[in-house]
Amino acid sequence: MPDPRLELYIPEPRHRPGDRPSFEHLALPVAGETRRPDVLEEESAMRDMPFGLVRVLDEAGQAVGPWAPDIAPDLLREGLRAMLLTRLFDDRLFRAHRQGKTSFYMKSLGEEAIGAAQAMALSAGDMCFPTYRVLSWLMARRYPLIDLVNQIFSNEKDPLKGRQLPILYSARDYGFYSLSGNLGSRFGHAVGWAMASAYRNDDKIALAYIGEGSTAEGNFHEGLTFAGVYHAPCILCITNNQWAISSFSGIAGGNETTFAAKAIGHGLPGLRVDGNDFLAIWAATRWAAERARANRGATLIELFTYRAAGHSTSDDPTKYRPSDEAEAWPLGDPIDRLKQHLIAIGEWDEERHAALAEGLDNEVRAAVKEAEAVGTLGKSKPSVREMFEDVFETPDWRLIEQRRELGI
Repeated sequence: MPDPRLELYIPEPRHRPGDRPSFEHLALPVAGETRRPDVLEEESAMRDMPFGLVRVLDEAGQAVGPWAPDIAPDLLREGLRAMLLTRLFDDRLFRAHRQGKTSFYMKSLGEEAIGAAQAMALSAGDMCFPTYRVLSWLMARRYPLIDLVNQIFSNEKDPLKGRQLPILYSARDYGFYSLSGNLGSRFGHAVGWAMASAYRNDDKIALAYIGEGSTAEGNFHEGLTFAGVYHAPCILCITNNQWAISSFSGIAGGNETTFAAKAIGHGLPGLRVDGNDFLAIWAATRWAAERARANRGATLIELFTYRAAGHSTSDDPTKYRPSDEAEAWPLGDPIDRLKQHLIAIGEWDEERHAALAEGLDNEVRAAVKEAEAVGTLGKSKPSVREMFEDVFETPDWRLIEQRRELGI
């Protein structure tokens, strides 16, 4: 009998445009089921954790189980505000792009809980190495809306002076490292920053994000190697929103195991967390931060969520997935879930929610109007002289000559 022929396996998504979407294949633990290890537990005793799912909010909006945090209602309302503001801001600036007022935009739809919860769970001096879908981090830390809009419009008052693409923000005073479109680099930068903090005997830790697609890149594994070897005080987050542009998570190995399980080979604890549950994200982040500050090193967190909108304004997701797939996502909407929880504990109601939404929408409108008065795309630009400034501590003679020739 001849030897069997080899066949190349190429993973395919379960649903394509026109199919009926279903996530019945997902084995999702119920809220409160996944155990909470002691912060100082050895990594070797936690290798079951990447295969569970940290969930706090149940179907009735109640916080249940060992991960349920003790968070004051005022803090929860602040988180709800940041998430709702992110969604309203995204909607208005997305429309601004369609009106030709900016060149590019990316929404955080369905992922607003991640940045908001983690920004509020960490300390002011800690540093976030972001991806482009954690705008809610800046909203939670009260970054000025006008500065966001001016950068998106690339106008004369752009706080980054025209040196970044729209939505690639940088806000050091808000713990938000310069955003890069090269997502894989985030882990290496965060690990290096965290190692430097430990070397200085400081008390600050780093947090980094990449998408699940970037776990297929070498930067991801290099970052984990350094984090594991040097016990870097950092939290390394994989935002598994199921789609990396038009490539589904299986292309990066999502069909074989969880992304959190990639921690095991590097000797790191791995947590898999409901990315649409504000309380679960907050609790897992505090757990990992406490572990890092106790010199127990890094934690890898997979934030299990869904990208409800397109990858960007340059993307049409109906070309590669069912148009109603987001509606079938079993973990719900993060804003609705936190709102439901606050109502369930008697700390919120529909009337106050509507008033909050109206007030925040007015804030966004005012910021956009103010920025439009400065100028939108192509109508106003940072001064040419800005490209000669903040580059070298002592200007090179060539720059001096070039600036002289331009008469600025």
